[in-house]
Amino acid sequence: MGKVQKGKLIVLEGIDGSGKSTQARLLADRMREEGIPFYVTMEPTDSPIGSMIRQVLTGRMQADPRVIAALFVADRLDHLLNEVNGIVGMAEKGTCVIMDRYYFSSYAYQSVDVPLDWLIQANTLSSGILRPAVNLFIDVSPDVAMERIEQNRFAKELFEERDRLAQVRGNYLEAFDRLQSTERVAVIDGNRSVEAVAQDIWDTVKGYLRQPAGGTAIGLQTKKE
Repeated sequence: MGKVQKGKLIVLEGIDGSGKSTQARLLADRMREEGIPFYVTMEPTDSPIGSMIRQVLTGRMQADPRVIAALFVADRLDHLLNEVNGIVGMAEKGTCVIMDRYYFSSYAYQSVDVPLDWLIQANTLSSGILRPAVNLFIDVSPDVAMERIEQNRFAKELFEERDRLAQVRGNYLEAFDRLQSTERVAVIDGNRSVEAVAQDIWDTVKGYLRQPAGGTAIGLQTKKE
């Protein structure tokens, strides 16, 4: 691979049913093979704040959408800064962090009910603390996503309805367009086989691992066949 710059944050994004969790595991496998130190994590977290969010998403608790959006902001900051397992500390030690969802998920999901401008502003602390080397958006059609959800879920979560997923997908694309001057985004066609998606992700990620820290944003890239 050549010289690898370690300590990067790699984020996987996508609507429910896009296969993010599977691809995070496969990306971790590739990093292990390459001898790259890594740490896999997700949002919402398993912290007390994250547990509250999960209860809302599964219908065990009720909360106003504005409250949910604020909870995500708080959970994200704790995820970054927690002294025990915060990802800022991981990255500073040279560990690549593979994360299943970050602030673009808030932009896409919470902007169904909360203004996108507010969400972007509320997450400026997080983006200022640690910006991803690349946001990998695994793009699947809502119909494919619903088929996968129905096959693999015992119970649906709050956003797992076809029309809702279509709206969330559109919100992702709007947010990418809005922030293309500051964020690195690569769009991966997720309608294909798990193996094909994993190969595209690795081909994309290894290029970012070679890049020095910092650098300028490259905007929106599309990886499709």
